[in-house]
Amino acid sequence: MVFIEYVKTRTIMTKTDQGKRWFGIDYHMNLYRGCSYGCIYCDSRSDTYHIKNFDVIRSKVDVLKILEEELSTKSYKGVVSFGTLSDPYNEQEEKYKITRGALELIKKYGFGVSIDTKSDLILRDIELLQEIQKNNSVIIKISITTADDKLAKFLEPNVISSSKRFEVLKTLRKNDIYAGVLMTPVLPFVTDNEDNIRKIVKKASDSNANFIYTKMGMTLRSNVHDYYYKNIDKLYVGLSNDYKTVYGNNVVCNPLKYPDLLEFFVKECNKYHLLCDMGEIIKDYKRKVKLNEQISLF
Repeated sequence: MVFIEYVKTRTIMTKTDQGKRWFGIDYHMNLYRGCSYGCIYCDSRSDTYHIKNFDVIRSKVDVLKILEEELSTKSYKGVVSFGTLSDPYNEQEEKYKITRGALELIKKYGFGVSIDTKSDLILRDIELLQEIQKNNSVIIKISITTADDKLAKFLEPNVISSSKRFEVLKTLRKNDIYAGVLMTPVLPFVTDNEDNIRKIVKKASDSNANFIYTKMGMTLRSNVHDYYYKNIDKLYVGLSNDYKTVYGNNVVCNPLKYPDLLEFFVKECNKYHLLCDMGEIIKDYKRKVKLNEQISLF
């Protein structure tokens, strides 16, 4: 049996000024370090984040105790982001319930929450999310890279299928949780095509998503490109040479037809009345709290 490892830390939450650019978050935290999903493109493997043995899941000693101390002293009850580096619903969460404990504290102290995940375990916490959403903002982003389950299994070997992720999204929406699709990364030569984009947008609409957002590209930082190249060559022999020829040592790798694909993406989103602009998404999910406040007055 695999047990979680613990590391020492002094802080859990960090104030961020990136909120206006990234889903309106005010604080970010990662309750876990490392991930067992095995996604071949994962940017969190980068040396930039100083996470050794990334495939090993760790948490922090007294994580919930420290978090409660921090939440209780914050005067601004903003939106707290979960899962920017490691999925908060990894395989260890079912046993250790650290994410659930954090959500209970978020609810207790009146904060909002932004969650990125590829897991169906989030459905366990629907009632908690509903309670949090009564008093503050909630936004759930289900990460989906490809509409093709077979391709997804290769790119993200230890994750539930894309089809199941759309079902998770549908369930969240049926329970009135503000949720949508995070279509990132978009992998050059692999998922950067109109057919994949069309299918993801259509399935997001069929799942009653509030939004779909993409950055239309990928990053290949140090300690990521070698891992990605080794794996992508197993799927398409020699494809790494195309990456090296086109992108060289670039960190940001945008699709060759970036403007056309972005235009196509926006057109498809508009067809199904799905929000895809960051500013509009932020305004919309935070508006829900204001509406709840107005209703409560009556």
